[in-house]
Amino acid sequence: MQLENINVEEIAPLPSPNHIRAEIPFTAAAAATVEQGRGDITRIIERDDPRMLVVVGPCSIHDLDAGIEYAERLSALQQAVAGTFRLAMRIYFEKPRTTVGWKGFINDPHLNDSFEVEDGIREARQFLIRIAELGLPAATEALDPIIPQYLGDLISWYAIGARTTESQTHREMASGLSAPCGFKNATDGNVGIAVNAIKSANQPHHFLGITDDGSTAVIRTRGNQHAHLILRGGREPNYAPEYVADAVERLEAADLSPAVMIDCSHGNSNKDPDVQPVVARACMEQRLAGRQALIGLMIESHLHHGNQALGPDPRELRYGVSITDACIDWPATEALLSELHDRAQSGTA
Repeated sequence: MQLENINVEEIAPLPSPNHIRAEIPFTAAAAATVEQGRGDITRIIERDDPRMLVVVGPCSIHDLDAGIEYAERLSALQQAVAGTFRLAMRIYFEKPRTTVGWKGFINDPHLNDSFEVEDGIREARQFLIRIAELGLPAATEALDPIIPQYLGDLISWYAIGARTTESQTHREMASGLSAPCGFKNATDGNVGIAVNAIKSANQPHHFLGITDDGSTAVIRTRGNQHAHLILRGGREPNYAPEYVADAVERLEAADLSPAVMIDCSHGNSNKDPDVQPVVARACMEQRLAGRQALIGLMIESHLHHGNQALGPDPRELRYGVSITDACIDWPATEALLSELHDRAQSGTA
């Protein structure tokens, strides 16, 4: 009589995190970038660094060559805007889906439903090392609770998405992450859920996970003191001054640090990439008006504008165009961040 795994076709073991990290170790240059990136972001959250954090890059990474080209451009731009912004490249390898769809590079690196997860982990790790060697901190969404064991030493900032902010698993995972972590408000705009999540992530937790050797274990955490809030819109945008002020009041009432980021995409732009610069400019006006609790922005940006559908033949995809949410293109990104930098340096709203 079979009583377990009735709906399971296969269980494919993965190499342990130790095995993968030994095979693909970080370099000294990459480690220095991660350490510096985490330190800079922490100081921004604590208001010890007057700059703003900008998490910018493709909605998701599906083409590593295009990702490297984008990173090279972003690294050069960081030098130009360093007085105003600390840039972190958005490197989303996992994608939550409302129903079904491509689940991200780690799960399906060949874009063909083959789900060669081992290949995805290896290639993702190699990519993150190359990005770090360019001097760019990596920012990603923490989705699967196992993946940080494989890649967490190369990540400088995490987000917990709107669909998982209410998840106990993700709150507990965030409490043990080695980098600052932002929680997004719920998809309907509920900010209280994210405030509760931050409060939970601040605390120690105990939960099931895996060791570096790949064994099941009880993980005991000390709490992540640099969890913060991300306003991403909901049924309506929530980046205007009154929404930011309300978020700050909610955080302070919960005895939490009033650190707020604005996601310029998703509900705040109604998923229209051309609205993202409008949101970013409005946020810079708040910052220049003295709203120091507004610590950063998220921007979805790729080499080329818009997005495209993933069809049956990945070879037909256009280079440098998102296969998930639509993005602004590189010229618009460079112009926007340069403009905001100039305004910040001159102090003009």
